[in-house]
Amino acid sequence: MEIKIKSIHFDATAKLEEFINKKAQKLARRNEKIASFDVTLKVVKPETAMNKEAAIKLGVPGIEDLFASKVADTFEEAVDLAIDALDRQLVKLKDKK
Repeated sequence: MEIKIKSIHFDATAKLEEFINKKAQKLARRNEKIASFDVTLKVVKPETAMNKEAAIKLGVPGIEDLFASKVADTFEEAVDLAIDALDRQLVKLKDKK
């Protein structure tokens, strides 16, 4: 699985990148068909509290790409929420088949 992390208007720390990689690997273990994991991190309106956005796109061969975007107080929380949403989407896809 290919993992891409893009941070817009800031530099992601090594700790944050490690956190995202760990979460991506965990999700990949649950569904081995995932080919790519693209994460885009950005700060939305720095003056507000809920200003960290994580957008994740999963590339799964044979189906349309899955996408989730969440906003939270921290990037870790936003990534967690987005991965939970993607996990639910994967479960729904599995149930349809």
